[in-house]
This record gives sequence, structure tokens and C-alpha cells, in this order.
Amino acid sequence: MQPTLADPWHGTTILTVRKGGTVAIGGDGQVSIGQTIVKQNARKVRRIAKGDVIGGFAGATADAFTLFERLEGKLEQYPGQLMRAAVELAKDWRTDRYLRRLEAMMIVADKDISLVLTGTGDVLEPEAGVMGIGSGGNYALAAARALADSDLDAETIVRRSLAIAADICVYTNRNVVVETLEADR
Repeated sequence: MQPTLADPWHGTTILTVRKGGTVAIGGDGQVSIGQTIVKQNARKVRRIAKGDVIGGFAGATADAFTLFERLEGKLEQYPGQLMRAAVELAKDWRTDRYLRRLEAMMIVADKDISLVLTGTGDVLEPEAGVMGIGSGGNYALAAARALADSDLDAETIVRRSLAIAADICVYTNRNVVVETLEADR
């Protein structure tokens, strides 16, 4: 099946795992247009809000950058309140004529909470601290759930799970970026 622009789940893998006081978000680096790989080392995971929030995106790159900028603006408006900022962004995303056309999904996290944001207005907290998005997201999610009860830390689980997804999903590669945050102890 050929991917369509209306399919924001297609063409990347982003995974978050929250375990042992650490949250990790990782993503692969492959950018594909149809069946062609156009870039292998894109950075789809980054820090925002002065490093207090990490996020990863699946979907159109320019759209994701727009959403990151908007989220950063909301975080300036509501400092230290990721949930509030995410809900306000989701409201704008769903109701604003320009934003409504953006085709991306995001996973964002701070030291306390992880969230998945969608253009349909969803702000979802991952079950058991694990969530994946993108074409390889379900493969990475399954692997992470299987590894969650092991002695591995959050970052290692993310890296191993993304490697498993890369073995299965042709739109996922092994050029991985992982960012982590530690909870206050």
C-alpha cells in the first residue's frame, strides 16, 4: 500500500519508556517519500522548553516543527505544566484552520508525565509508561512492553525496542537518537 499524506503514522518510529525515575524518548533517523529513502540521519527527537521537556514526532517534518514551536510557546505561557500546555495545544490544533491541516503526531515528556498528542485533539497518557507512534511504533511498543519487566533501564529498553522495530519495519532504520530525563529524587 502506498502511503498517503493523510497517514501521519507512516514513515518513522518514536517510542517512549518511563521506568525507574527516568523517561526516555527515542526515534529512528529515516525519512522516506513513498518507497525512497531520502535521508537516514534525521533528528526526530529533541529537547524543548530549556531542556525540561523532550519530544519526538512522526509525520510531516515541517508540520512537526510548527507543532514543537507552538508547544514551546504554550510551555512559556504555562511553565512547568506540560499537561496544561499539551491540552491547550491540542485545542488549537483541532480548532485552528491552519493547524488542523498539519499532519504529525508527537510524544512529549517531562520529568513527571508522558503524553501522546494528535491532530484530532487527543492528549493521551501512555499505559504503563510505554507508547510508540509511527509506522514502526507498534513493533517498538510490543518489544518495549516485553522488556519492561526486565532489569534494563528505560534508555536501554528504548534502544533495543527500536532495533527490533528496524528489523521488521522497512520505514525504520538503526540511526537512533534517544533523549532522557530524570525525575527529581
